[in-house]
Amino acid sequence: MRLVCSLWAALALAAAAQPRVVKHVVVYKEAGRYGGWPANHGVWSWGNEILVGFSSATFQPKTPDRHQYDGSQPERPYLARSADGGESWKIEKPASLLPPEQGGKAAIDLPAPMNFADANFAMTLRFVDKDTGPSRLWYTMDRGATWQGPYAFPQLGQPGIAARTDYLVDGPREATIFLTAAKSDGKEGRVLCARTEDGGKEWKFVSWVGGEPSGFSIQPSSVRISPKEILTATRVKIDEETTGIEVYRSRKNGELWALWSRPVVWAGPFAGNPPSLIRLKDGRLCLTYGVRSAPYRICARLSSNDGKTWSDEIVLRNDGAMWDLGYVRSVQRADGNVVTIYYFPEQPHTERIIAATIWEPGAR
Repeated sequence: MRLVCSLWAALALAAAAQPRVVKHVVVYKEAGRYGGWPANHGVWSWGNEILVGFSSATFQPKTPDRHQYDGSQPERPYLARSADGGESWKIEKPASLLPPEQGGKAAIDLPAPMNFADANFAMTLRFVDKDTGPSRLWYTMDRGATWQGPYAFPQLGQPGIAARTDYLVDGPREATIFLTAAKSDGKEGRVLCARTEDGGKEWKFVSWVGGEPSGFSIQPSSVRISPKEILTATRVKIDEETTGIEVYRSRKNGELWALWSRPVVWAGPFAGNPPSLIRLKDGRLCLTYGVRSAPYRICARLSSNDGKTWSDEIVLRNDGAMWDLGYVRSVQRADGNVVTIYYFPEQPHTERIIAATIWEPGAR
């Protein structure tokens, strides 16, 4: 009897150590609208309060190799807010986040320093053209209830800066930001690191993250693992047969970078999918991403050695109706569960929804 009890206890411990999907939740679904690309906007959390940005475009059925939206109509910047750790959501449509092209205010220079260390601070960055820019930033001091901006973001001496939201707060006036810049051919294709020490009044180029790729290395997602060490995961495309995710490491606070690991070597056709990299409360790294090959899925991998090696693929869901999905952003709740947010196709030629998967990452 004692042996049986010990066996059951061992099995229970083993089960608790394994990642487990708790539920899938619809964040945004609207008739005639195409919800997309949370990774381009950003996600922020304060305990169990989660705020995520995304685009809402006009739905338009197209051939299977195309995004199902009308590119001649503007993409509206929306927010979704959860007060209960991702269990339920409310949609917000702040006019203050509209760019000048959609009737918003013209971008100006930042008039006063931002306080990055304020507990209620958040910042979002967007670009006009992925190859040439320009880029702009908005910030909030009240968890997204109101937004200041847009403020012009410098080109940093590059032909184009495609700013998406990926930054590390280093102090009240100090922040490190990761951006996609144009390659020597003028096309979006490589990641750079920049920094401010005066609350965003001036941003200075720090370094390139890796060399200039033959294809592209874009859409970074970054974490700090020590006072001087940073990891950045990027979406890479070498050729039509090679898309995935690479992780770069800097041991000199962003000044020098080296390729650290390749956790995903195939993220599907259609140029793959961007990563979301976060550090869990137990010290592990959590990488989430979409895969654009059948079965079309949202996945995760975990690392217990600062990203040098990674677990096998953890499938969060594999019921996507077609390749047009992903652009994930993830946060960890107070109870340790992870909330992974992404855009998703329920049917091939219908509106895209924003969805969230709540899952347990298991024990270290």
